[in-house]
Amino acid sequence: MLFNSLDFGIFLPLVFLLYWFVFNKNLRVQNLFLLIVSYVFYGWWDWRFLSLILFSSVLDFKVGQLLLNTDKHSRRKLLLGISIFVNLGFLGVFKYYNFFADSFVEAFQLFGKDIAVSSLQIILPVGISFYTFQTLSYTIDIYNRKMEPTRDWLSFFAFVSFFPQLVAGPIERASNLLPQFYKKRTFDYHSATDGCRQILWGFFKKMVIADNCATMANQIFDNYEDASGFSLLLGALYFTFQIYGDFSGYSDIAIGTSRLFGFNLMRNFAYPYFSRDIAEFWRRWHISLSTWFRDYLYIPLGGSRGGLKIKLKNTLIIFVVSGFWHGANWTFIVWGFLNALYFLPVMLTNNNRNHMGIVAEGKLFPSLHEFFKISTTFGLTIIAWIFFRSNTVTDAILYIKRMFTTYTYNGADVAKTTLLFVFIMLTVEWLQRDKQYGLEDLKIPKFTRHAVYYVIIACIFYFGGVQQTFIYFQF
Repeated sequence: MLFNSLDFGIFLPLVFLLYWFVFNKNLRVQNLFLLIVSYVFYGWWDWRFLSLILFSSVLDFKVGQLLLNTDKHSRRKLLLGISIFVNLGFLGVFKYYNFFADSFVEAFQLFGKDIAVSSLQIILPVGISFYTFQTLSYTIDIYNRKMEPTRDWLSFFAFVSFFPQLVAGPIERASNLLPQFYKKRTFDYHSATDGCRQILWGFFKKMVIADNCATMANQIFDNYEDASGFSLLLGALYFTFQIYGDFSGYSDIAIGTSRLFGFNLMRNFAYPYFSRDIAEFWRRWHISLSTWFRDYLYIPLGGSRGGLKIKLKNTLIIFVVSGFWHGANWTFIVWGFLNALYFLPVMLTNNNRNHMGIVAEGKLFPSLHEFFKISTTFGLTIIAWIFFRSNTVTDAILYIKRMFTTYTYNGADVAKTTLLFVFIMLTVEWLQRDKQYGLEDLKIPKFTRHAVYYVIIACIFYFGGVQQTFIYFQF
């Protein structure tokens, strides 16, 4: 079920009313209701894949119980290995089998050998990368004795399938979200209204920014061979704001929706396009995934401990794996590798933790030095996004080559209204960069504040682009 659909427009208020006015007397009944509606939400797309979520939930709940009952190191490693192997096995078959099969054939063709390897005609289950990592973090934390396994299967199943963040995150840790299912929840008007404002801002970014940018980006990327350098630059800019508006918009809707039901999810975006270097960008972009890889891959590999070679190796692994997580295509791997190259100079000069605070804090405008660093980081990010968006690595390279060598001006690709809304979004988020999201705690008179909300609603209905599926559903 899409957030930006009529189905969800009916689903959400109905679930909200039943949750608070019918099933609010008993915590277990309330959790059972959340579990059922979450399965309905996911099964709306294809009910057959509910079996995967159910199996993953049963597996990791049982592994957690078995880990609790044994201190034998070899048995604990075996149990953890089973969880990792099965979860990543599902992910590998559904998401990566055809990629490896095709790459295997192409590798032999380079040496003049033709071999036949059959591909599987399978559908990628929506959100499998997200809930797989979510359940894996639970068993890994138990194995490392960072948390106790739950005995409440209902709360655990509801945690795994919680519908606001089920298919595109944030990737929640059990240590944060699972305990919230144990506690009685009471309706908080302030939290709910704040959640509605975040939902509204998320819909604005998705429907007005991302969907309109998508139309232009698709048109230019699909015909890049005939486009001018100016149009190609615009296309890269459109996609840059499409993916931000799309994914951060989804996260805002998910976090805001969760607050309507008394839950607090982790922040997933912190205005990444205002970053002063690539290290800061990755602290602010898809935070739940970046911190997941840091805690469950980078640190276990040795992190920054050891010599320079260890740091270089671990950094390269993290970024390449992050790229591969996004999709079974060499374009994503190159995107990850390119970001690693961006990151290395910052790390090698020990400047990767220079910018931990808010840019231009307490000031209206950044300094010239800050503006230059933001612009440089943003420009490097745009180049990387071209690889992310292109169908093949060759397409990406040719796109960039034409963008820098073909100077014909073509104003036909300038979607002025879309760029105006992008400017408005950036202005609002710049002014609110010390807040969690764009509309939080606006310091303007009440009448003006409500007028802003109604104007945004009108813009969504009047200027919302052609409905597009959320980009991260494919991951």
